[in-house]
Amino acid sequence: MKKSQVIDVLVIGAGPSGSAVAIDLARRGLDVRIIDRSPHAFDGSRAKGIQPRSLEVLEDLGALDEVLAGGSTYPKLGIHAGPLAVPWKMFTHRKATPDVPYPNTWLIPQFRTDRALHARLGELGREIEFGRELTELTQDEDTVVAKVVGADGTEEIVARYAVGADGGSSAVRKQLDIGFVGTTDEADRVLIVDTSVSGLARNRWHMWPGLGGKLIGACPLPHSDMFQWMIRLTPDEKPPQEIGAIIDRIHSHTRNRHIQLHDIHWKSVFRPNIRLAEHYGRGRVFLVGDAAHVHTPAGAQGLNTGMQDGYNLGWKLGQVLAGADLALLSTYEAERQPIAAGVLGLSTEKWGGIAKLDPSSMKRGKDEQQLSLTYYGGPLAPADGMRTSTLRVGDRAPDTELRHADGTGTRLFDVFRGPHFTALAYGSDAARALDMLAWPTAGAQLKGLTVGASSAGSLALSDPENTLKDAYGLDGDTLLLIRPDGYVGHIATRDFLTSTQSAARAMTPRARSRTMSQQSRTSPGPGAGA
Repeated sequence: MKKSQVIDVLVIGAGPSGSAVAIDLARRGLDVRIIDRSPHAFDGSRAKGIQPRSLEVLEDLGALDEVLAGGSTYPKLGIHAGPLAVPWKMFTHRKATPDVPYPNTWLIPQFRTDRALHARLGELGREIEFGRELTELTQDEDTVVAKVVGADGTEEIVARYAVGADGGSSAVRKQLDIGFVGTTDEADRVLIVDTSVSGLARNRWHMWPGLGGKLIGACPLPHSDMFQWMIRLTPDEKPPQEIGAIIDRIHSHTRNRHIQLHDIHWKSVFRPNIRLAEHYGRGRVFLVGDAAHVHTPAGAQGLNTGMQDGYNLGWKLGQVLAGADLALLSTYEAERQPIAAGVLGLSTEKWGGIAKLDPSSMKRGKDEQQLSLTYYGGPLAPADGMRTSTLRVGDRAPDTELRHADGTGTRLFDVFRGPHFTALAYGSDAARALDMLAWPTAGAQLKGLTVGASSAGSLALSDPENTLKDAYGLDGDTLLLIRPDGYVGHIATRDFLTSTQSAARAMTPRARSRTMSQQSRTSPGPGAGA
């Protein structure tokens, strides 16, 4: 049996959740491997909606351009009633604003999202190891040992930490003996089929409702001749397998014999599985994505929640590996499990409404977009902390449009992009405190930014249109610490230096530090090495 050198992190599962955490770990320079038991990347469209907050995450991780190129905004619904098709606006299409650059849910089949993430991993020098299945997982105080079987035999992979991103039937979760609480309705099944189609307009997401909750839907998949078909099966119905039987089933329900299916690219039978892991990890092993929570498909929440699990966990693993207190890793479950519980409730409610043919269940709004999700009140965002008129600690840090001294523009998200923390000083008192802020030389570095003032080690920008002032609710001098995952880690409207230094200690290594002013004298520029 082969035995590997000790690596930093082993990721088990190469879907969106596992790929997101692997990208975040790799860009921090960590030694990471990612394995998947499947022989190749996923070929289907199971999850096809990317929410605005996830688009922001993908931009930071460096995979957004390919996702945007592979998708589109959603078409209107076309609800068929006899010979008529009633258009129904499922989404309100919004224009981008300085604080929300990607305001609309993006329609893209999952196989393209997976490939965009895999391509980004490749750019970072990491390749997915397909055809490698976990058979045993053990751990001690210092390492995790994973026994993995592949075409070339059995290997023991030794890692300091492991992440289980291996889906609803997670082998990692079972090895950890973590309960998966919830329900599976075996009588409520949906046949999902990706197939090339003719005889059906591509400018609508077609819905053919029927009595007793019967429903057939067909959503056009962008930049292809394919639709994703969703055929709700009756409790005792055997799912049709061959293309001819599927066509007959569609014709009998829709009464439209002009519809023709040509090639089946992927198909699956879905059962509403509504479950939440009792814990998000044990010891040195953590769960992300469907391994931790499974949802109904309504509202396009599962993939997005899972990818953001990985985005939350990645920087915390990096910091602990660099010497931060182990308690930082316990904040992963504390922050993410309540989010998943809320999302489970939302998607379950939407799914139940669709079954009852409730039109409001087809509507999508800000609840689904995940821009208002917050960690406020959690272990890294105490409810008794300072706040601005629009933001609390733990909230998403909005984007804004700022200007350099030469008049050229930049987005705040451009400053945030990367594996570092960002300290944003608004006003001269906050800027002076930023100059004296000590930051560890190990782990994620700190990039300083001042607005309306200057600081020795920081990037100075201006806010002539007040986009920062308005989005961040700034009424006076304020020092904000932004976490690597784009959430507000601290707000100081007074006691700038002491309170910010205290908040930073919970998220950074105990290591040699230097102040921002010292950084300007010893490094080529703000945020160097971040």
